[in-house]
Amino acid sequence: MTAIENVMLALKPRRLPKDEARDMALVALETVGLQGFEDLYPKEMSGGMRQRVAVARALVADPQVLLMDEPFAHLDELTAEGLRQDIYNILFNENTPLKSVVMVSHNLTEVMELADVIYVINGSPATVVARVDVTLARPRNPRDPEFDKYLDRLYNYLTPRGRNK
Repeated sequence: MTAIENVMLALKPRRLPKDEARDMALVALETVGLQGFEDLYPKEMSGGMRQRVAVARALVADPQVLLMDEPFAHLDELTAEGLRQDIYNILFNENTPLKSVVMVSHNLTEVMELADVIYVINGSPATVVARVDVTLARPRNPRDPEFDKYLDRLYNYLTPRGRNK
């Protein structure tokens, strides 16, 4: 399927007229920075573009909660950083219907950039070992010493000796 067909899939349950579904899908693709790429097939897209299509498909359904499982895991760092910034702009846009996002990630820096509340899961079987409320102002700067203090706390919950010991 093309990018637009993929996004339109999320609208099938609504049984909208095709033109209306297409218009909504175009808006969603534009929201994630893919205007002009709607007719590309997955093999013609980069990993970041495919991930943006997935986000557009989720957003076109007007969810109140967005579930993201390792959304940036298979991307190079520059692409991941750009997509994180785009997701940040979408999440904190007053026009979005989103009320919350639940994100699973092993990348503690990206968690710190995006999350207000972090549940640390560790052990086998996995259990919640900590809840961390992040009170840093937005946008967050990974070079801020306070940001680093939060990262240290997270590492300490996840490893026997933390990252600095």
